[in-house]
Amino acid sequence: MKPGIHPSYGPVVFRDRAAGHAFLTRSTMTSDKTIDWEDGNTYPVVDVEISNVSHPFYTGTARVLDTAGRVERFERRYGTRGAQ
Repeated sequence: MKPGIHPSYGPVVFRDRAAGHAFLTRSTMTSDKTIDWEDGNTYPVVDVEISNVSHPFYTGTARVLDTAGRVERFERRYGTRGAQ
């Protein structure tokens, strides 16, 4: 890698504001806000709106769309294709 053209890569805390969950990882993101972490060190913190803790796909609360039921409801409401 060429020196001086890549952003610095270091520890950052990502905090999910919806669920109140935070995790420490490494990233090139930066922030002016800091947080005192469990290990006693201070890290920059990046607030995110959603993470695996609050996303419906990962929590199991995702809704499955019933496409067959939607088609039948449409046909009941507006008729079938062959009936013109």
